[in-house]
Amino acid sequence: VCIHRVRSCSSIRFIKSKYVCVFDKSALKFSHQQRLFRTSAVSCGQIVQFKLSDIGEGITEVTVKEWYIKEGDSVSQFDSICEVQSDKASVTITSRYDGVIRKLHYSIDDIAFVGKPLVDIEIDASKGVASEEDVVETPPMSHEEHTHQEIKGHKTLATPAVRRLAMENNIKLSEVVGTGKDNRILKEDILNYLAKQTGAILPPSPKAEIVAPQRKAEAVPAAPKDKARKIPVPASRPIAFAGKDKTEPVTGFQKAMVKTMSAALKIPHFGYSDEIDLTQLVQLREELKPLAEIRGVKLSFMPFFIKAASLGLLQYPILNASLDENCQNVTYKASHNIGVAMDTEQGLIVPNVKNVQVCSVFDIAVELNRLQSLGSAGQLGTSDLTGGTFTLSNIGTIGGTYAKPVILPPEVAIGALGKIQVLPRFNSKGEVFKAQIMNVSWSADHRIIDGATMARFSNLWKSYLESPASMLLDLK
Repeated sequence: VCIHRVRSCSSIRFIKSKYVCVFDKSALKFSHQQRLFRTSAVSCGQIVQFKLSDIGEGITEVTVKEWYIKEGDSVSQFDSICEVQSDKASVTITSRYDGVIRKLHYSIDDIAFVGKPLVDIEIDASKGVASEEDVVETPPMSHEEHTHQEIKGHKTLATPAVRRLAMENNIKLSEVVGTGKDNRILKEDILNYLAKQTGAILPPSPKAEIVAPQRKAEAVPAAPKDKARKIPVPASRPIAFAGKDKTEPVTGFQKAMVKTMSAALKIPHFGYSDEIDLTQLVQLREELKPLAEIRGVKLSFMPFFIKAASLGLLQYPILNASLDENCQNVTYKASHNIGVAMDTEQGLIVPNVKNVQVCSVFDIAVELNRLQSLGSAGQLGTSDLTGGTFTLSNIGTIGGTYAKPVILPPEVAIGALGKIQVLPRFNSKGEVFKAQIMNVSWSADHRIIDGATMARFSNLWKSYLESPASMLLDLK
């Protein structure tokens, strides 16, 4: 330790950082040794309890599905810590701090609660990193920046990691609603804000507003060749008399189904069915499949069904609406976020394709490929599973011709598509020919949708599919 300057006085004090030096002037006159300095102990790491933040949608508990770290591992900000599954979606939790994992509070398949510690992280106290409950206030800034960071005189509260995420995505924190303590902005708030920018509900003229999600076509697996029709094989199940009764809690997507279907069956359902001749559409798809494969996308019939439904919703917007709980107001949705029911190992999930009204058939196919890949891996996010306005369920991929689909609140209509069958039909000349027939079953909320409206919509949707060329007149 060096003393750069000594003043002539009775006592001299040199203070720097955490070192305090006190010595008397007379000590400099004697030759014998004397201890002049007293140093503080070296500061050790600080343990921070990283708590599970509110992930929105009223979720209070999640199931820990996978840990990406273990005790003793070093992590940095935005590194993945674990994957949790709620009754709505799977979410990856990332670190807010640079440090070392000291304790995992849960094991695989344990129930974790929002607001409770998830992991303990040892951080370097000398870096002055605030604990999770601490809030970093807005640093000094110019007047123009200050107006962006304050709302009605209150400073925006966010951690450095959240501020960096907002800066990297060119987001003004003043435009984000914080859901944390004291309206603190969390990382999830930034991600939800980004998801909304790609549009759950957009203004009536959304072309200039919508930013198409960037996808690498080469990353999508090429469409496999058509395989021969498979014969159903009974699934192997454990012998009933070999074990004891087993009781399991209802969790995950099953829990979401219980809530949703309980609410859905309070709606008076109206059913309507018809058959569609897809002969021309089958031929068109066979012509377009190789072109889609060159682009690395699997082209199924579903993109055509979805686009035809969107064109029909433009003529019958009441089917793309929602009714409030008191049945006093009807909200007509500007965007066509059409959901597709998927059967996965986790159960029934219904992700939706956003803004179909401004998407091409190929755009829809690309998005469906993405949703199906994530759905199979159980990695669909909350933004993929929420915001739907209309739903199609392709039950025909498993089997069956007719169904009685149940409406997903707050939507007011849903369609179930049966399998495509080769059946004999008569043409306009009375000649028998092989036709590609598919049956469709619609369910509508009879409180605001009458049978004539549902039938007219179905007829329009049917006309687009039976004569695909007619869609060109209305495509945008």
